[in-house]
This record gives sequence, C-alpha cells and structure tokens, in this order.
Amino acid sequence: MADEKEKLTIVMFNGDLDHALAGFTLATTAASMGMEVSMFFTYWGLNIIKKNEGKIRSKGLMKKMLNFMNRGGSKRLKLSRFNMFGLGTWMMKKLMKDVNYPSIDEMITMAQEMGVKMVPCSTTCGIMGIPDEDAFREQIDSLAGAAFFLNEARQSKVTLFI
Repeated sequence: MADEKEKLTIVMFNGDLDHALAGFTLATTAASMGMEVSMFFTYWGLNIIKKNEGKIRSKGLMKKMLNFMNRGGSKRLKLSRFNMFGLGTWMMKKLMKDVNYPSIDEMITMAQEMGVKMVPCSTTCGIMGIPDEDAFREQIDSLAGAAFFLNEARQSKVTLFI
C-alpha cells in the first residue's frame, strides 16, 4: 500500500462559485502534493465545466426550458450566499483578482495541466438535456456514470462531496 499513489475523489454536486472554488482549490492542492485526483461533476455541478457559450441544444420542450434557465458555464456561476443580484459575485471576483487568486477558468486549466480527471456524469446529462460532450470544455474527460465515481471513491484515501 505504501507504493500506491494516494487518491482524492471529489463529487461536484453544487454549481455555485464558492463551492467550485473550494473544489478546485482542494483538487489542485492535492495534485501538487502528488495525489491522483478525480472530480465527478453531477447535477448543478455540471454548470462549472460547461462551455460559456450558452447555446441550447437540448431536444424536447422541458429540457430546452431547463437549459434556457440553467445555461451554465464558469462565467455564470454565482455565490451561494450574499449574491445580492450579482454584486456579491462581482465583489468576490474583484477580491480574488486583487490578491492574485486564480479564476475558475484558470483553475480548470491548472487542474487539467496537473492531471486532474474531470468527469461529467452521463446519467445526469441525459436527465438535464445535455446532449453530448460538446457542451463541455475541452479539458474534461469523457462522460461516465455513477459506477466510475464509486470505483474511484473505493480506491481513494479521501472522498469529498461538494
């Protein structure tokens, strides 16, 4: 067991800016410490890794409506608290920039460069009308289901649900 690489698995369920920051901070920190890291994005967490373009490609009225209201993309993430009609999110991004803290886009790129696996949940994509991998950034790995997450979690020293 001592020769095996330590692993961290994170479920990104929530799509709020502060939750995304926490998840990517932990993922990149663990990767910098030599850990193998997998991030499994499901439900609202899928918004973090969606492209920022905002095109609606869903089929069916309900899925189109859901995707119209829930466009996703890292540029649309809001704070879970103190959003204040977007003012809180703007303030947080300004404070981050003032102290040279990376943006979510920069953290996603860093994570990918550090070898972090970023996997969208295929089942949730089907439910939420996300037709294929083209809806996501190029940094993501291929879609996978809950069995992928459970296998990763079973082999991990640390598993987090954010």
